[in-house]
Amino acid sequence: MLYFQVVILAAMAMLVYYFEFTDTFSTAEQGFICRDPTLSRPDPGPEQSSSVQPVILYSVVGGLPVVLVGAVIIFLLHYNLNNLYDQEKAVVMGNCCYVNPMVRRTFHFLGVYVFGLFTTDIFVNAGHMVTGSLAPYFLSVCWPNYSALDCQNTPRFISQSDACIGNPDDIMRARKTFPSKEAALSLYPAVYLAMYVMSCVGSSGGRLAGPLLSLSLVSVAVLTGINRVAENRNHWRDVMAGQAVGGAIAIFLVSYYSSSVAVVRFLVRHILYSCEPTLVVQKVRVPVLILCSQRFSGRLQETLAFGLC
Repeated sequence: MLYFQVVILAAMAMLVYYFEFTDTFSTAEQGFICRDPTLSRPDPGPEQSSSVQPVILYSVVGGLPVVLVGAVIIFLLHYNLNNLYDQEKAVVMGNCCYVNPMVRRTFHFLGVYVFGLFTTDIFVNAGHMVTGSLAPYFLSVCWPNYSALDCQNTPRFISQSDACIGNPDDIMRARKTFPSKEAALSLYPAVYLAMYVMSCVGSSGGRLAGPLLSLSLVSVAVLTGINRVAENRNHWRDVMAGQAVGGAIAIFLVSYYSSSVAVVRFLVRHILYSCEPTLVVQKVRVPVLILCSQRFSGRLQETLAFGLC
Protein backbone atom coordinates (compact mmCIF):
# COMPACT_ATOMS: atom_id res chain seq x y z
CA MET A 1 0.00 0.00 0.00
CA LEU A 2 2.80 2.41 0.86
CA TYR A 3 4.60 1.74 -2.41
CA PHE A 4 1.39 2.35 -4.36
CA GLN A 5 0.98 5.74 -2.69
CA VAL A 6 4.59 6.66 -3.46
CA VAL A 7 4.03 5.76 -7.13
CA ILE A 8 0.93 7.99 -7.25
CA LEU A 9 2.80 10.96 -5.76
CA ALA A 10 5.72 10.42 -8.15
CA ALA A 11 3.38 10.33 -11.16
CA MET A 12 1.64 13.51 -10.03
CA ALA A 13 5.00 15.22 -9.48
CA MET A 14 6.01 14.34 -13.05
CA LEU A 15 2.74 15.74 -14.39
CA VAL A 16 3.27 18.97 -12.45
CA TYR A 17 6.80 19.16 -13.90
CA TYR A 18 5.50 18.83 -17.48
CA PHE A 19 2.86 21.48 -16.85
CA GLU A 20 5.23 23.97 -15.23
CA PHE A 21 8.55 23.59 -17.02
CA THR A 22 7.89 22.13 -20.47
CA ASP A 23 5.81 22.91 -23.58
CA THR A 24 4.25 19.47 -23.74
CA PHE A 25 0.75 20.89 -23.29
CA SER A 26 -0.24 23.85 -25.47
CA THR A 27 -2.45 26.69 -24.26
CA ALA A 28 -5.65 27.55 -26.11
CA GLU A 29 -5.54 30.88 -27.96
CA GLN A 30 -8.62 33.00 -27.40
CA GLY A 31 -9.55 35.90 -29.61
CA PHE A 32 -10.22 39.44 -28.40
CA ILE A 33 -12.17 42.56 -29.25
CA CYS A 34 -10.29 45.62 -30.43
CA ARG A 35 -9.66 48.11 -27.63
CA ASP A 36 -11.60 46.01 -25.13
CA PRO A 37 -11.48 48.07 -21.89
CA THR A 38 -11.44 44.91 -19.74
CA LEU A 39 -8.18 43.85 -21.41
CA SER A 40 -6.49 47.26 -21.68
CA ARG A 41 -5.07 47.66 -18.17
CA PRO A 42 -1.36 48.57 -17.92
CA ASP A 43 1.15 45.75 -17.79
CA PRO A 44 2.02 45.09 -14.10
CA GLY A 45 5.36 43.53 -15.06
CA PRO A 46 6.78 40.09 -14.25
CA GLU A 47 5.56 38.07 -11.27
CA GLN A 48 8.78 38.86 -9.40
CA SER A 49 7.64 42.49 -9.12
CA SER A 50 4.38 41.55 -7.40
CA SER A 51 3.76 42.33 -3.74
CA VAL A 52 3.35 38.58 -3.18
CA GLN A 53 6.34 37.22 -5.06
CA PRO A 54 6.31 33.59 -6.23
CA VAL A 55 9.32 32.70 -4.09
CA ILE A 56 7.50 33.96 -0.98
CA LEU A 57 4.25 32.21 -1.89
CA TYR A 58 5.88 28.86 -2.66
CA SER A 59 8.08 29.03 0.43
CA VAL A 60 5.06 29.60 2.66
CA VAL A 61 3.01 26.90 0.91
CA GLY A 62 5.84 24.40 1.31
CA GLY A 63 7.17 25.36 4.74
CA LEU A 64 4.11 26.47 6.70
CA PRO A 65 2.61 22.96 7.11
CA VAL A 66 5.85 21.60 8.59
CA VAL A 67 6.13 24.51 11.04
CA LEU A 68 2.45 24.41 12.00
CA VAL A 69 2.39 20.64 12.47
CA GLY A 70 5.44 20.90 14.72
CA ALA A 71 3.79 23.63 16.76
CA VAL A 72 0.56 21.65 17.13
CA ILE A 73 2.46 18.53 18.22
CA ILE A 74 4.31 20.54 20.88
CA PHE A 75 0.98 22.04 21.97
CA LEU A 76 -0.65 18.63 22.28
CA LEU A 77 2.31 17.19 24.13
CA HIS A 78 2.20 20.09 26.55
CA TYR A 79 -1.53 19.91 27.32
CA ASN A 80 -2.11 16.18 26.98
CA LEU A 81 1.12 14.61 28.18
CA ASN A 82 -0.60 12.39 30.71
CA ASN A 83 -3.27 11.29 28.26
CA LEU A 84 -0.68 10.48 25.64
CA TYR A 85 1.23 8.40 28.17
CA ASP A 86 -1.88 6.41 28.94
CA GLN A 87 -2.62 5.74 25.28
CA GLU A 88 -0.85 3.76 22.62
CA LYS A 89 2.92 4.00 22.38
CA ALA A 90 3.35 2.11 19.11
CA VAL A 91 1.35 0.99 16.11
CA VAL A 92 1.87 -2.25 14.23
CA MET A 93 2.48 -1.72 10.52
CA GLY A 94 1.40 -5.06 9.06
CA ASN A 95 3.67 -7.74 10.48
CA CYS A 96 7.00 -5.98 10.07
CA CYS A 97 7.66 -3.16 12.48
CA TYR A 98 6.46 -0.72 15.11
CA VAL A 99 5.97 3.01 14.49
CA ASN A 100 5.29 5.75 16.99
CA PRO A 101 1.72 6.99 16.36
CA MET A 102 2.73 10.67 16.44
CA VAL A 103 5.34 10.08 13.75
CA ARG A 104 2.88 8.13 11.64
CA ARG A 105 0.21 10.82 11.92
CA THR A 106 2.69 13.54 10.97
CA PHE A 107 3.85 11.76 7.83
CA HIS A 108 0.26 10.87 6.94
CA PHE A 109 -0.78 14.51 7.29
CA LEU A 110 2.11 15.78 5.16
CA GLY A 111 1.57 13.07 2.54
CA VAL A 112 -2.10 13.95 2.10
CA TYR A 113 -1.16 17.64 2.03
CA VAL A 114 1.40 17.13 -0.76
CA PHE A 115 -1.13 15.05 -2.71
CA GLY A 116 -3.67 17.88 -2.49
CA LEU A 117 -1.05 20.46 -3.44
CA PHE A 118 -0.16 18.53 -6.60
CA THR A 119 -3.86 18.06 -7.38
CA THR A 120 -4.51 21.80 -7.04
CA ASP A 121 -1.61 22.67 -9.32
CA ILE A 122 -2.73 20.14 -11.95
CA PHE A 123 -6.33 21.41 -11.89
CA VAL A 124 -5.19 25.01 -12.28
CA ASN A 125 -2.75 24.30 -15.10
CA ALA A 126 -5.36 22.22 -16.90
CA GLY A 127 -7.74 25.18 -16.66
CA HIS A 128 -5.07 27.43 -18.17
CA MET A 129 -4.50 25.07 -21.08
CA VAL A 130 -8.20 24.54 -21.83
CA THR A 131 -9.53 28.09 -21.48
CA GLY A 132 -6.60 30.33 -22.45
CA SER A 133 -8.41 33.16 -20.66
CA LEU A 134 -6.91 36.62 -21.22
CA ALA A 135 -5.47 38.77 -18.43
CA PRO A 136 -6.65 42.35 -17.78
CA TYR A 137 -3.37 43.63 -19.28
CA PHE A 138 -3.43 41.41 -22.37
CA LEU A 139 -3.65 44.21 -24.95
CA SER A 140 -0.75 46.03 -23.27
CA VAL A 141 1.60 43.13 -24.01
CA CYS A 142 -0.07 41.98 -27.23
CA TRP A 143 0.55 45.24 -29.13
CA PRO A 144 -1.96 44.51 -31.91
CA ASN A 145 -1.64 46.47 -35.12
CA TYR A 146 -5.12 47.97 -35.32
CA SER A 147 -4.53 49.43 -38.78
CA ALA A 148 -3.62 46.06 -40.25
CA LEU A 149 -6.50 44.40 -38.42
CA ASP A 150 -9.01 46.94 -39.81
CA CYS A 151 -10.55 47.85 -36.48
CA GLN A 152 -9.55 51.47 -35.97
CA ASN A 153 -13.10 52.82 -35.87
CA THR A 154 -15.33 49.79 -35.43
CA PRO A 155 -14.85 47.27 -32.60
CA ARG A 156 -14.25 43.91 -34.13
CA PHE A 157 -13.47 40.43 -32.86
CA ILE A 158 -9.93 39.32 -33.69
CA SER A 159 -9.20 35.62 -33.84
CA GLN A 160 -5.96 35.52 -35.86
CA SER A 161 -3.17 33.78 -34.02
CA ASP A 162 -0.61 36.26 -35.45
CA ALA A 163 -2.50 39.38 -34.39
CA CYS A 164 -0.05 40.09 -31.55
CA ILE A 165 3.45 41.43 -32.22
CA GLY A 166 4.60 41.76 -28.61
CA ASN A 167 6.97 39.60 -26.57
CA PRO A 168 5.83 35.94 -26.94
CA ASP A 169 6.66 35.12 -23.31
CA ASP A 170 4.59 38.04 -22.02
CA ILE A 171 1.72 37.11 -24.31
CA MET A 172 1.77 33.51 -23.10
CA ARG A 173 1.83 34.72 -19.49
CA ALA A 174 -1.24 36.87 -20.21
CA ARG A 175 -3.12 33.82 -21.54
CA LYS A 176 -2.81 31.83 -18.29
CA THR A 177 -5.11 33.52 -15.81
CA PHE A 178 -8.20 31.33 -15.33
CA PRO A 179 -8.26 30.07 -12.68
CA SER A 180 -5.71 32.06 -10.70
CA LYS A 181 -2.88 29.79 -9.62
CA GLU A 182 -1.79 32.10 -6.80
CA ALA A 183 -5.33 32.26 -5.40
CA ALA A 184 -5.68 28.48 -5.50
CA LEU A 185 -2.25 27.73 -4.01
CA SER A 186 -2.79 30.25 -1.22
CA LEU A 187 -6.29 29.17 -0.16
CA TYR A 188 -5.65 25.41 -0.35
CA PRO A 189 -3.04 25.31 2.47
CA ALA A 190 -5.00 27.91 4.45
CA VAL A 191 -8.21 25.84 4.49
CA TYR A 192 -6.38 22.54 4.94
CA LEU A 193 -4.32 23.81 7.88
CA ALA A 194 -7.28 25.69 9.39
CA MET A 195 -9.37 22.51 9.48
CA TYR A 196 -6.38 20.59 10.84
CA VAL A 197 -5.87 23.12 13.64
CA MET A 198 -9.55 23.13 14.57
CA SER A 199 -9.72 19.34 14.66
CA CYS A 200 -6.51 18.88 16.65
CA VAL A 201 -6.48 21.86 19.01
CA GLY A 202 -10.24 22.26 19.45
CA SER A 203 -10.95 23.82 22.81
CA SER A 204 -7.73 22.60 24.45
CA GLY A 205 -6.14 26.02 24.13
CA GLY A 206 -9.26 28.01 24.92
CA ARG A 207 -12.26 29.03 22.85
CA LEU A 208 -10.43 31.55 20.66
CA ALA A 209 -6.97 30.10 19.99
CA GLY A 210 -8.04 27.68 17.25
CA PRO A 211 -10.50 30.02 15.47
CA LEU A 212 -8.03 32.91 15.63
CA LEU A 213 -5.25 30.94 13.98
CA SER A 214 -7.61 29.43 11.40
CA LEU A 215 -9.19 32.74 10.43
CA SER A 216 -5.73 34.34 10.20
CA LEU A 217 -4.62 31.71 7.69
CA VAL A 218 -7.75 32.08 5.56
CA SER A 219 -7.61 35.89 5.72
CA VAL A 220 -4.04 35.99 4.41
CA ALA A 221 -5.05 33.71 1.53
CA VAL A 222 -8.07 35.88 0.66
CA LEU A 223 -5.91 39.02 0.72
CA THR A 224 -3.49 37.33 -1.66
CA GLY A 225 -6.33 36.91 -4.15
CA ILE A 226 -7.47 40.51 -3.70
CA ASN A 227 -3.90 41.66 -4.33
CA ARG A 228 -3.95 39.84 -7.69
CA VAL A 229 -6.95 41.91 -8.77
CA ALA A 230 -5.54 45.16 -7.38
CA GLU A 231 -2.34 44.69 -9.39
CA ASN A 232 -4.34 44.02 -12.60
CA ARG A 233 -2.89 40.52 -12.87
CA ASN A 234 -6.25 38.69 -12.72
CA HIS A 235 -9.95 39.31 -13.10
CA TRP A 236 -12.27 38.75 -10.16
CA ARG A 237 -13.62 35.62 -11.82
CA ASP A 238 -10.07 34.21 -12.07
CA VAL A 239 -9.45 34.71 -8.35
CA MET A 240 -12.83 33.34 -7.31
CA ALA A 241 -12.40 30.26 -9.49
CA GLY A 242 -8.89 29.66 -8.13
CA GLN A 243 -10.04 29.98 -4.54
CA ALA A 244 -12.97 27.65 -5.26
CA VAL A 245 -10.59 25.00 -6.63
CA GLY A 246 -8.13 25.26 -3.74
CA GLY A 247 -10.79 25.38 -1.05
CA ALA A 248 -12.82 22.51 -2.51
CA ILE A 249 -9.81 20.20 -2.73
CA ALA A 250 -8.77 21.02 0.84
CA ILE A 251 -12.27 20.44 2.24
CA PHE A 252 -12.64 17.18 0.31
CA LEU A 253 -9.33 15.74 1.50
CA VAL A 254 -9.83 16.70 5.14
CA SER A 255 -13.45 15.51 5.17
CA TYR A 256 -12.61 12.21 3.48
CA TYR A 257 -9.69 11.56 5.81
CA SER A 258 -11.76 12.45 8.88
CA SER A 259 -14.63 10.16 7.85
CA SER A 260 -12.21 7.29 7.13
CA VAL A 261 -10.58 7.69 10.52
CA ALA A 262 -13.99 7.76 12.22
CA VAL A 263 -14.99 4.48 10.55
CA VAL A 264 -11.72 2.81 11.56
CA ARG A 265 -12.06 4.01 15.14
CA PHE A 266 -15.57 2.57 15.29
CA LEU A 267 -14.34 -0.78 14.02
CA VAL A 268 -11.48 -0.83 16.50
CA ARG A 269 -13.71 0.03 19.46
CA HIS A 270 -16.71 -2.16 18.70
CA ILE A 271 -15.25 -5.11 16.79
CA LEU A 272 -11.60 -5.64 17.61
CA TYR A 273 -12.17 -5.27 21.34
CA SER A 274 -14.69 -8.10 21.21
CA CYS A 275 -12.13 -10.50 19.78
CA GLU A 276 -9.92 -12.75 21.79
CA PRO A 277 -6.48 -11.16 21.55
CA THR A 278 -3.72 -13.13 19.89
CA LEU A 279 -1.16 -10.35 19.61
CA VAL A 280 -0.85 -7.30 21.85
CA VAL A 281 1.67 -4.54 21.25
CA GLN A 282 4.22 -4.38 24.04
CA LYS A 283 4.29 -1.39 26.40
CA VAL A 284 0.73 -0.39 25.52
CA ARG A 285 -1.44 0.35 28.52
CA VAL A 286 -4.64 0.72 26.51
CA PRO A 287 -4.93 -2.11 23.96
CA VAL A 288 -5.57 0.13 20.95
CA LEU A 289 -4.30 -2.39 18.44
CA ILE A 290 -5.28 -6.01 18.98
CA LEU A 291 -5.11 -8.34 16.02
CA CYS A 292 -7.78 -11.01 16.07
CA SER A 293 -7.08 -14.00 13.84
CA GLN A 294 -10.32 -15.81 14.68
CA ARG A 295 -12.64 -13.46 12.77
CA PHE A 296 -10.54 -11.28 10.46
CA SER A 297 -8.25 -11.99 7.55
CA GLY A 298 -4.73 -10.67 7.41
CA ARG A 299 -5.66 -8.06 4.79
CA LEU A 300 -8.32 -6.51 7.02
CA GLN A 301 -5.94 -6.55 9.97
CA GLU A 302 -3.31 -4.71 7.95
CA THR A 303 -5.84 -2.20 6.65
CA LEU A 304 -7.01 -1.37 10.16
CA ALA A 305 -3.44 -1.10 11.36
CA PHE A 306 -2.61 1.47 8.69
CA GLY A 307 -5.81 3.43 9.21
CA LEU A 308 -5.58 4.06 12.95
CA CYS A 309 -5.23 7.66 14.04
